[in-house]
Amino acid sequence: MRNICLLVSYDGADYYGFQSQPGGNTVQDKLEHAILTLTGERLKVHGSGRTDAGVHALGQVVHFLTGSSIPAERWALALNARLPDDIVVRAAVEVPPEFHSRRCAVRKTYKYAITSCRFPDVFERKYVFHHPAPLRFEAMKEGLVHLLGEHDFSSFTSPLSTKPHHVRTVYEATLNVEPGGDGSIADGRGKASLIISGNGFLYNMVRIIAGTLMQVGEGKRKPEDIASILAAKDRSKAGPTAVPHGLTLMSVEYGPEWGIDWRAAMNRKR
Repeated sequence: MRNICLLVSYDGADYYGFQSQPGGNTVQDKLEHAILTLTGERLKVHGSGRTDAGVHALGQVVHFLTGSSIPAERWALALNARLPDDIVVRAAVEVPPEFHSRRCAVRKTYKYAITSCRFPDVFERKYVFHHPAPLRFEAMKEGLVHLLGEHDFSSFTSPLSTKPHHVRTVYEATLNVEPGGDGSIADGRGKASLIISGNGFLYNMVRIIAGTLMQVGEGKRKPEDIASILAAKDRSKAGPTAVPHGLTLMSVEYGPEWGIDWRAAMNRKR
């Protein structure tokens, strides 16, 4: 059996998330069906992580074991011809048998997109959360500093989390802001992208961070409150869970021992 690894992008607006559910209509279901029509194999696709209903991905990574002899460079085009338009396989590589897309990941990066323009952009409504009131962007940036490093993120995960512990390390947490078109950044109007990278993320973790950070932007909390929320290890101390459609899984990274080079794979002749 060969172990094939895929780099996948998808618009999650019309799906119940990545992972298969009894109700169907998930990204995993679509990938497995495409493989079935291509090779005749009923197999399981493993993702680097679950994304909730409505959440998008630019760089989701999946793997599966197959008996097919199709060359690695042919998988992307072959599967894209069998997938819906809102799911695209960007590249495929063959990896060692012991590789696992979730267990072997060393870094993941998410983006949460927010606009505080007075009016929403009709073309971005499925990918950006519209916050009609101004936001204190500098205060939000100050609040993010407290998330860096290793912490127990119990305050920033759903009570439904099934993980044995909630200790995670955040390597990077930044807020990039650009003008929004109907006001200045100084006036709290603009398009903001929360970029957060870490060694792993808990259920709803990024969305709860985004929801809490927006309360800082609204003036309902102080930037330093983020530190006390972390210390409390109590979900009720944090803010709301931000809506899913503003969230995108940007990338998943692996150690050099796996030999995964997506850029080379995307440039390889098919």
